[in-house]
Amino acid sequence: MRILFLAPALSTFGGCALWMPQPDPNQAWIELAPRDQTTLKAVAVDQRPLDDHRYFQVTPGSHQLGMRYRFEVGAADVGRDSQALERDCRLTLEYDSFDAGARYRLVAGGYGFRPWARLYDQHDQLLAKATERGCGGVATR
Repeated sequence: MRILFLAPALSTFGGCALWMPQPDPNQAWIELAPRDQTTLKAVAVDQRPLDDHRYFQVTPGSHQLGMRYRFEVGAADVGRDSQALERDCRLTLEYDSFDAGARYRLVAGGYGFRPWARLYDQHDQLLAKATERGCGGVATR
């Protein structure tokens, strides 16, 4: 009996967190693909803040995508006898040929202390690379 009451509550809660809007066929959809154990958030399009940080959706043409990427710098990259550190970085990516109805993938990662992000099309072709715009203070976890 308890399961009957618990199941709808859990499915309602989980559904809210997973719900994504349907892509608009008149716009380009950019899926965020951070590496394991990291966070990538959509922050702005053409320097205008976004309400939903889970994806980008833009009109065809040229756009600047602003994002935040949070990742861990491994202890080996920090120094001898050090703990892993976390970085919170801002990046921007400019691409001038977004197509209506097309799907893109924004992949992010880090090399040591440096973040990176790359834009790929639906055929896995590299289209653009992001530029680092600054990272917040490094803090221990």
